[in-house]
Amino acid sequence: KRAFALELGATAAIDPSEEGAVQKLRDMTGGGVDLAVEVAGAVPALKYAYDVTRRGGTTVTAGLPNPQHELKIPAVSLTANEQTLKGSYVGSCVPLRDIPRFASMMMRGQLPIEKLMTHQIKLEDINEGFDRLAEGAAIRQVVVFD
Repeated sequence: KRAFALELGATAAIDPSEEGAVQKLRDMTGGGVDLAVEVAGAVPALKYAYDVTRRGGTTVTAGLPNPQHELKIPAVSLTANEQTLKGSYVGSCVPLRDIPRFASMMMRGQLPIEKLMTHQIKLEDINEGFDRLAEGAAIRQVVVFD
C-alpha cells in the first residue's frame, strides 16, 4: 500500500516495521509530524503514529481496532510534549456539509475515488473480500448487488 500511496501523491513512505522507523521519520521532518492520521485500526499503527507526532502535534485515529486491544503510551507525553490524541468516528463527517463537497472534489478530479476501489465483489464472495482485507491486498471493496 505504500507504493500505492506514492502513486496517489504521497511524497514519502516509510515501512514502520523497519528498525529505526520512528527516528527516520523524525529526521525527515525535523522532529516529527504536526498531524498523524491512523486509519488501519491496528494498535501498532496507532502507536507509530503517536510516536512520530512532534511536540504540540496531534494524532488522530479513525481506525476501529479490536475492542480488547489497548494502546500504551507514556502518560506524561500528553502534558510534557503537549501532544493531542483524538478519535474520529466515520471521519467526523457532517453529511449535509461534507458529501456535496466530496462529490464536487470528485467531479473536479481532486478526489480520485475510482483509484481507491480495488475490487467489486458479489455478496456470495464476501469471504474472499475479508481474506483480501486480512492480507492487506485491498484498499476498498464494494459489494455489488445484482
